[in-house]
Amino acid sequence: MKKTIKISLLLAFLFLGNQLHVLSQSIAPTWYGALRIQGTSLRLVLHVQNSEGIYSASMDSPDQKAFDIPVTSINIQDSFFKFSIKNLRIEYSGIIQSDSLIKGTFTQAGQSFAMDLTSNELNVPKLKRPQEPKEPFGYSQKEVRFFNSQDSIYLAGTLTIPKGEGKHPAVVLISGSGPQNRDEEILGHKPFWVIADFLTRNGFVVLRFDDRGTEESEGDFYSATSVDFARDVRAALDFLKTQNEIDTHNLGLIGHSEGGMIAPMLAANDSNLAFLVLLAGTGLPGKDILLLQQGLIAKANGVSKKDRKAAHKTNKEVFAIMQSSQNTNEIRVQLRKYFDKIIDEKAMEKLPQGMSKQVYIGLQLSSLTQPWMLYFLSHDPATVLENVKVPVLALNGSKDLQVPAKENLKAIKKALNKGGNKRVTTKEFPRLNHLFQTSKTGSPSEYESIEETFSPEVLEYMLQWMQVNKK
Repeated sequence: MKKTIKISLLLAFLFLGNQLHVLSQSIAPTWYGALRIQGTSLRLVLHVQNSEGIYSASMDSPDQKAFDIPVTSINIQDSFFKFSIKNLRIEYSGIIQSDSLIKGTFTQAGQSFAMDLTSNELNVPKLKRPQEPKEPFGYSQKEVRFFNSQDSIYLAGTLTIPKGEGKHPAVVLISGSGPQNRDEEILGHKPFWVIADFLTRNGFVVLRFDDRGTEESEGDFYSATSVDFARDVRAALDFLKTQNEIDTHNLGLIGHSEGGMIAPMLAANDSNLAFLVLLAGTGLPGKDILLLQQGLIAKANGVSKKDRKAAHKTNKEVFAIMQSSQNTNEIRVQLRKYFDKIIDEKAMEKLPQGMSKQVYIGLQLSSLTQPWMLYFLSHDPATVLENVKVPVLALNGSKDLQVPAKENLKAIKKALNKGGNKRVTTKEFPRLNHLFQTSKTGSPSEYESIEETFSPEVLEYMLQWMQVNKK
């Protein structure tokens, strides 16, 4: 789930006016970097403009299809180089080594990564994605906008409609955590496009849409929680009911990861839904998910048992503080005291070069006290699942290190059965990871290198179940 589940940068199209600064020296107009996170690579491009000694800049993230993101401030003092993008909480600090190299640290939302910038364009091999849909599609596509009247925002998406006369059953795809576009794009994979293409070729209308505050959708992503995202899905369902091609008695939801937590929120209050499909959905409370996730990923990445045990203890204590009060300011005060106490000289050696203890603590507090994180940590999906009465299909992969299969599938089924729902199917697929790719270890570091975007076996299983369980 949140933050460690999604590796992609937290980029949103929120444009601020540049704050310009006079630089003390000239610099190359274009700089290239590769942000490496858990074995994956995400390209960044910094464009620097010079107008009579006044400099401004913009940044691209080509792998995320994000371009011309305004840089809020840029400074060079002697050999020190720094730029920031305030609304995305991005900061880069580095030392100019030569005309073509800057060595530095990229920081966003409390997470820091070493990243060098070079004026020489990076040679990044083209990723192989054999499942990406190609024309002719055999169905029609329609770009749509619909209105969330509760929050007064428009959301943008794509509606794919099967060929043929008559009305068709329809589903809304609900993305996982982090700002996702309508394809749930990550590391060159577009799982929601693959799912939409397959289901539409087999008779289902599919609506997939950009998360609020992402790409073409309005709204503020970073102030939102899962409850807000559920309202966006409600608006999507209401929109589908206005479309002539759709059988409004056969509307379903397919949610991945956090989307599998959001879908039951809708169904708990809407018995008219035809079904739910939960792909790596959660059945355990948020704090338990995060503790399991952190331990499993650390183990897969070779972290020692001793260090994993110590991290588990620290995380439990941090989560306890985060749940100790409803007052965010009070939580920040207590977390600051805690981090100030546990970060000793040895721990300071592991901080990014040039980062002070207090700056590091501030970044941690900013990340941990986001509305989403505080909500997710305390949310127990079981209390919602107990009120879901429609048919539910819950699927997961045995190699999922982010939402572990056995624990969550068991919890989902138990909660649904407790509420009297017997129309429940759960299935664990061997060798599949959190993205439903066939994998070796399940580590997020494998996501990019795997050519498969989404298991064809899961697509077929899901389709057959949906065809049986539609009204």
